[in-house]
Amino acid sequence: MASPSLQRKAVFLDRDGVLNRAVIRDGKPYPPATVSEMQLLPRVEEALATLKAAGFMLIVVTNQPDVARGTTPRAAVDAIHAYLQAALPLDEIRCCFHDDYDACNCRKPKPGALLAAAAEHNVSLADSFMVGDRWRDIEAGHGAGVRTVLIDYAYCEQAASCLSDYVCGSLFDAAQWILSPKNQETTRA
Repeated sequence: MASPSLQRKAVFLDRDGVLNRAVIRDGKPYPPATVSEMQLLPRVEEALATLKAAGFMLIVVTNQPDVARGTTPRAAVDAIHAYLQAALPLDEIRCCFHDDYDACNCRKPKPGALLAAAAEHNVSLADSFMVGDRWRDIEAGHGAGVRTVLIDYAYCEQAASCLSDYVCGSLFDAAQWILSPKNQETTRA
């Protein structure tokens, strides 16, 4: 294993509600079904560019169970990811296509996808962050040992335990907090 000083730092990002607008039905968020439904949220490009310039890897970790449920073709999700990778300075998109009953390790709230990405890219979890808009994202971040940021849209869903290190209203706000001197003092460059 590489020495800690050679490890990278990352911001793990949920997709829907963090990078792009989620489709809200009955107070609950759902993913866009096609690229034509994709709407990047305000200041996302600016937030990601700032984080990237500060030396963070940008790794999307998203659950897309509609593929397992048969309501969204995998090709549609792959097209959305190709669009995001072309439009944004992302290093990787890790997608779990399973549903809860599959009991996989990569589906949030389990931290498997974050842990696998950290191992593959030599990421220091202690120096990294998870930004999400749902309790599953925050729990996955806790399980991986990263600091967590909740973008709070006050969804109508039960949160098992959604105590994040910071709560804000957008990825831009999250990036400002991540890059604050207080947080950077506790991370290794």
